Amino acid sequence: MAIDRRQFLIGSLVALGAARHALAVEGLGNTATAVYASGARRADGSYAVLLIGEDGRILREIPLSARCHDIAIDHVARRGVVFARRPGFFALAFDADDRREPEVFAPPEGRHFYGHGTFSKDGRLIYATEHDVDTGDGVIGLYDVTGGFRRVGEFPSYGVGPHEAILLSDGKTLAIANGGFGNDPATGRESIGVAEMAPNVAFVDVASGALKVRHEVPAGINLLSVRHLVETPQGDIWFGSQWQGGLEDTPALLGRVGLDRPIALLEEADPFGIALKGYIGAVAVSGDGRLLAASAPLAGRVIYADVETGKLIHEIRIKDSSGLTFGSGGSEFVMSSGAGVVRFESDNPNSRKILNFTGAEFDNHIRRV
Repeated sequence: MAIDRRQFLIGSLVALGAARHALAVEGLGNTATAVYASGARRADGSYAVLLIGEDGRILREIPLSARCHDIAIDHVARRGVVFARRPGFFALAFDADDRREPEVFAPPEGRHFYGHGTFSKDGRLIYATEHDVDTGDGVIGLYDVTGGFRRVGEFPSYGVGPHEAILLSDGKTLAIANGGFGNDPATGRESIGVAEMAPNVAFVDVASGALKVRHEVPAGINLLSVRHLVETPQGDIWFGSQWQGGLEDTPALLGRVGLDRPIALLEEADPFGIALKGYIGAVAVSGDGRLLAASAPLAGRVIYADVETGKLIHEIRIKDSSGLTFGSGGSEFVMSSGAGVVRFESDNPNSRKILNFTGAEFDNHIRRV
């Protein structure tokens, strides 16, 4: 059945109206704790964005019309934009401190969101990963934050199926994980073009939209779909992938790349890609820049690697955990799961803290506000 884009948008506007009366258990302005945001499915089957304090309080609940994927955060303005799960037809912007009402915006006809986006350095633009339905090409849509999230342009992603895009620390370069295959919105989640996959990581000048450099996944493992990205303080870009082939053939799922550095996979003696069930859900770097964490929800594991050596040093067993972000401590990470768990943990096992949220199934990503 074809997806009714108009129905999606009407549902989003209904959610926007409900958001004006959303649950606000505690005001964010009155809390000194770190705040985290994640999409979740509630006990009644509806969806929302939950803002959670590290002390376990639900600080705010913003209804959504459908399942979301990731949340872009402007840490300075304390503003977020949540994107619908691919193929997505709505995004909802919210103010973490509730100074402005939420706003819904949508891609134009012939485009759909891929679930991720990122703010410009000055917070005036959102760069959203999108699909051109007619050509199958990936594009980056530009939305004016200060102008009611009006779409003001686009440039190529320089690949197919752009998933996550991140603005690098120079404030001028967008790194884009082009996963290599698309989604047909007429059939929902059905993947198209898997056999012809050519995944890459593209580095693009945000001022001009020009390609700086593009690094391809080696041809022999072209079914390795690059999905999620994170930058280290040293300037390396680590990525997590999802394997589209048979599990027994799964290569390494983690690697690093840079403007002047081709893709290099993290190779271990053991077939770790197989052990991780061919799927990385998210990647994050610790606040002190020493550790990379990667979630493997199908395998129920989160693994840690040293960002300097690339060696795996630690792993955590946690069921159905995909969401991952940096925590308050130097080496602390925050993880969320489909079982309603938010877990704070570092490479020191004595620092563990677990929060349980009854009636909440957290979605793929969690972000620190």
